[in-house]
Amino acid sequence: MKGSVKKSIVTRVRLAFLGVAVFSSAIFWKATKIQFQEGAKWRALEQERRISYQAVPATRGNIYSDNESIMATSLPFYRVAWDPGVVEDGVFKAGIDSLAWHLSHFFGDRSVQEYRRRLVNAHSAKQRYIRLNSRQINFQEKKLMATWPVFREKRNRGGAIFEKVDKRFRPFGGLAQRTIGFVNEDHHGAGLEYTFEQSLAGKAGEALFERVPGGIKPVYDGTEIKPLPGYDVKTTLDINLQDVAENALYKSLVDNNAQYGCVILMEVATGEIKAVANLGKASDDTYKEDYNYAFADQGRTEPGSTFKLASMMALFEAHPELTLDDMVDTGNGRMYVGGAVKSDSHGYGRITVQQVFEKSSNIGVAKLVDKYFSGNPTEYTDYLKKFGLDKPLGFQMTGEALPYVKDTKDRSWSRTSLTTMSIGYELKLAPLQTLTFYNAVANGGVKVQPMIVREIKQADQVLQHNETKVLNPKICSDATLAKLKSMMEGVVTAGTARSIRPKDYSIAGKTGTAWKFKNGQYTKTYSTSFCGYFPADKPKYSCIVVVDSPRNGRIYGADVAAPVFREVADKCMARDLLSQRPLLAKARLNKSHVPLVRAGMQDELALVCQKLGLVGNTQATGGEEWVRGASDTAFHARTVALVVNPVRPNRVPLARGLSLRDALFLLENRGLHVKAVGSGRVREQSLAPGTPIKRGDLITLTLEESGPRIAAPVALPEPEHTDLAENKLLVPVDMEPAKARKSFADGEKAHVQPTVAERSAGVKPNAKPSKPSAKPAATAKPTATAAAKAADKSKEADKQKEPRQPAPSKNAKKPAPAKPAVRRA
Repeated sequence: MKGSVKKSIVTRVRLAFLGVAVFSSAIFWKATKIQFQEGAKWRALEQERRISYQAVPATRGNIYSDNESIMATSLPFYRVAWDPGVVEDGVFKAGIDSLAWHLSHFFGDRSVQEYRRRLVNAHSAKQRYIRLNSRQINFQEKKLMATWPVFREKRNRGGAIFEKVDKRFRPFGGLAQRTIGFVNEDHHGAGLEYTFEQSLAGKAGEALFERVPGGIKPVYDGTEIKPLPGYDVKTTLDINLQDVAENALYKSLVDNNAQYGCVILMEVATGEIKAVANLGKASDDTYKEDYNYAFADQGRTEPGSTFKLASMMALFEAHPELTLDDMVDTGNGRMYVGGAVKSDSHGYGRITVQQVFEKSSNIGVAKLVDKYFSGNPTEYTDYLKKFGLDKPLGFQMTGEALPYVKDTKDRSWSRTSLTTMSIGYELKLAPLQTLTFYNAVANGGVKVQPMIVREIKQADQVLQHNETKVLNPKICSDATLAKLKSMMEGVVTAGTARSIRPKDYSIAGKTGTAWKFKNGQYTKTYSTSFCGYFPADKPKYSCIVVVDSPRNGRIYGADVAAPVFREVADKCMARDLLSQRPLLAKARLNKSHVPLVRAGMQDELALVCQKLGLVGNTQATGGEEWVRGASDTAFHARTVALVVNPVRPNRVPLARGLSLRDALFLLENRGLHVKAVGSGRVREQSLAPGTPIKRGDLITLTLEESGPRIAAPVALPEPEHTDLAENKLLVPVDMEPAKARKSFADGEKAHVQPTVAERSAGVKPNAKPSKPSAKPAATAKPTATAAAKAADKSKEADKQKEPRQPAPSKNAKKPAPAKPAVRRA
C-alpha cells in the first residue's frame, strides 16, 4: 500500500517536471524563432510605428492695414529640448559645467547643480529626448542658446532641439480685434482670420518624427517637405481712423451706460471701409470687441428713423411732382394714420416736406406714404427692392446678416404695415446695409459694394487685387438725389442734429431712434443711430454710428450717436490735406523780417543763410570756425556779411551775440565755469575778451531776447450751437471780430471786449445800467467843441473798423474766455 502511494507521487512529479520542460522548450523555441527568423519583420514594424511622417504647420500670413502697417502676424517661438544620445563623451565632459550654468541663469528655475545632475543622468542613460524647460523662447534667445557649449556643436553632435511654435501677435493690441478675428483649434472662428483662412494658412509640409520616451523628436534625414507660408492680406483699414472711431464710441458707451455700439467709416467713391469698431458690454461691465455688430446677425435691428430716407426716395421717385415746399399737417403730435396711431416727440402742426424730414416727424412721413401708396402698397415695397434693401451686399467677410424687408405677400402683412415700415419698423437691416444705402446717395446715386480687403499678395507680388464693384449704377434720378441731399443737410443745419453742425465744413445725415422689440412687444429701451456723410458739398466719407440701449437719460440719436459721428468727422477732416486747402487759401501771409542771427559757427550760419536765400559774403576768411555778422542791418536788407570772431589760445573769447548753447560749448571747452542769467543770446560777459584764462574761473553771461516776442493767438469762443469740443485745427482765419466778441445769453457772466461803438462812447463793458430817473433829463445842445470831439471819435471808430488792427501790448490782459450757453436739440 505504501509502495503504491510512493510510486504514484513520483509519477506525478515526473509528469509535472516533463510538462514544465516541454513548456519551457516551447517558449525557448518561440523566442528563438522571433529573434532570428522573424526578427527583421518585427523590427521593421516597430520602426514603422516609432518613426512616421507628420504634418509641419506653415507660417501664417500677415494682415496689413491700408498703409501696410502690420495688424496681425505670426512670431516664431521655440521649445528647448535635448538629445543626449548623440553627444560624444569628450564634448559632453568639456562643456557640461558651462552648459548647466547657462541654463540655470537663463531660466532661473533650477540651480546649477540640479541642471548638471539632470544632464549627466540623461547622458548616462543614453536617453534620446528630454525637454529642458517648458518656457518658450523667442528667435533672439534661440540664437543666443545656439552659441552655448555643447549646443553650438553641429546638429548631430550637440543634440540641441528647438521645436518651433508660431504664435499670433497683434502689434496694436485690441484695435479692430473682432474685425481681425481668430481661428481656434477646431477651425472655427470669426473675422478676417476665419474668412481668409485658406489664403492665410498656407500649405503644411511633412517631416519624419520619432516617438521616444518623453516626447516626439524630429528626424533629419533629408526627406523633409518644407511648408509653404501663407499669403498676406492687405485691408482698407486706416489705423489712425480706426483708433479715432473706437475711442469716440467707447466714450459714448461709457457716458450713456449703453449695451453695445458700432461705428463704420467708409470712403464714398470706392466703398473702402476705413474703420469699423464693435464694442459690447462684458460681464465685468467693461467694453470689449466681442461681436461684429456692424454686419452680423446680432447687429441687425429695426433701423427706425434712418429708414425714412428710403421712404422719401420712394415717394420722390413715384411722384416727381412732390416738392420740398409742399405742406403736411402733422397735428399736435399724435394722429391716427393708416390704421395705427403715430406720434411725434413734439406737435409741429403744418410743416413742409423738408421740415418733416428735418424734424423726423413720424406722422409726416406716415401720412405722405399712406397718401401716395395706400392704394397700392406693393408699389412701395417694389421700390425698396429696387433700391436693393432686401438683398445682402455680398460682403467679403463671412457672417453678413440677411436683411428682412416685408412685402404684401408676407404672412405677417397687415393694413398697418405700410405706415409702420415707412418709419423704420417691421423690417430689419444691419448697420453696414443702411450705410451702403446712404453712401449711394452721397455717391451721386451709384451704389457700390463695401470692401475691406484690397489685395492678397505674397511678399511684394500681388496675387489678387479687388476693384470697386458697382451694385447699382443709378439708384434713383438726379432730381430725387437733389431733394434728398437738401433734406439731409437740413437735418444738421436746422433739424434734429443741429447740435453737431460744424463751422468749417458741412455734414448731411439723419438721426434715428427706434424702440426695441422684446418678448412680443415694444419696450422703453432704444436703439439710437446717426447715418450720413461729409463734407456735404463734396462727399468723401460716409459713416454710421449705432449705440444700443443707452440708460443714462439720453435716448435720442441726436444726443447719443450724433456726437460720436461729429468727433469722427472732425478727426477725418483734420487729417485730410485736401480739405485744408480752402482754409489755407484764406490765410493771410505774415511777411516778417528775416530772423536776426548775430554770431555762431561759420558752417551753421552759412547753411542758415543758404536756406533763407540770403545773398552776400557768407564765408569768413582764414578758415576760422567762429564768425559773427558784420552788422545787424545787413540781415534786414536780405544780405549778410560774416567776419571772423577771433578765438586765441588761453584767452577769454568774445561770446557776445552767441546763443547759450554755442557759448557753453566755446567757454567750457576752455576750462571756464559758466553761469547764465536770463534767456536768449549773450548780451554781456563778466570776463573781458582777451583776458588770460585760469582753468576753473567763473564767467557770468547776461542773456537777452534777440527779437520781439510773438504774442500768443487769442482763443476763439466756443460756438453756441454745440457743447462738443470744436476742432481747433480748422479755425477760420478770417473770423469777424464782432463774432469773437459775441456776448452769451441767459444772464451768464462773461468778460466781453467792448465794441467799437462802446469804446467811442466811453462805455465800460461790464458797467451796470443805471436806474431810470423819474423825469427825463433835458437834452443839452451840442457845443462846437462837443461836435468836434464827436467827429474825431467817429473817425477813430472808422479806423478801428479797418481789417488791420494794432498789435496787442505786452502788458495787456486777455479777456477770460466765457463758457457759452448750450442750446440743445
